[in-house]
Amino acid sequence: MPGAPTTTTLAANLDLIKMFERAHWIVQSVMVLLGIMFMIGLYIIIYKTMYLRRASTESDRFQDSFWRSRDIEQIYKQAQALRNSPLSQMFVAGYTELAKLASDENLRGDREGNLANIERALRRAQTVETTKLESMVPFLATTGSAAPFIGLFGTVIGILLAFLEISEAEAAATLKVVGPHIAEALFATAIGLVAAIPAVMAYNFFMRRIRVLRSEMETFEHDYLNIIKRHFLR
Repeated sequence: MPGAPTTTTLAANLDLIKMFERAHWIVQSVMVLLGIMFMIGLYIIIYKTMYLRRASTESDRFQDSFWRSRDIEQIYKQAQALRNSPLSQMFVAGYTELAKLASDENLRGDREGNLANIERALRRAQTVETTKLESMVPFLATTGSAAPFIGLFGTVIGILLAFLEISEAEAAATLKVVGPHIAEALFATAIGLVAAIPAVMAYNFFMRRIRVLRSEMETFEHDYLNIIKRHFLR
């Protein structure tokens, strides 16, 4: 069709680098901030995916060893090797506290006190492991909620500045004149959405995995305390 834009023309108009260079410095700052948030979020997504996968895999291996083996020393050695498992670290904390109580002759007869000490050690370990699991994840929530508004701020500023520039110019405000300025401003919103969408999806995915691991830790704590009651603090 005559007058229809060609592919080459569209590609030239969608040159992202030129759009960035033509934008006002305030809009450029917004774009840079969103770009940094996107890159940090991408790093967190890759790192936490690998970390949570290792934590789940090693926890499964530890639980298999814990319930199959009857030698607590062997379980302890296995737990030390599985450092990424929250369950193994809880076991190490409980085992260390149990060994400390067993070596203190003054505490051997205090069954309830010893059990409370072991329970506190397990709770401390659980808190530490939960903190590790949740580390950096809140940044994804912040990016998911704030990035679209930061991009919208850049878009509003860009459009305002574009209209002010056009009002001061002598040329008529045709679509050909206004279009590039509006496109540059809207580019900030697009970057905000690009940063926010994967961050929100990853945050929901990670929190679901973390809830599963926390549930496993709570169940393991009860099972571990029951075993200690039956076999070590009679």
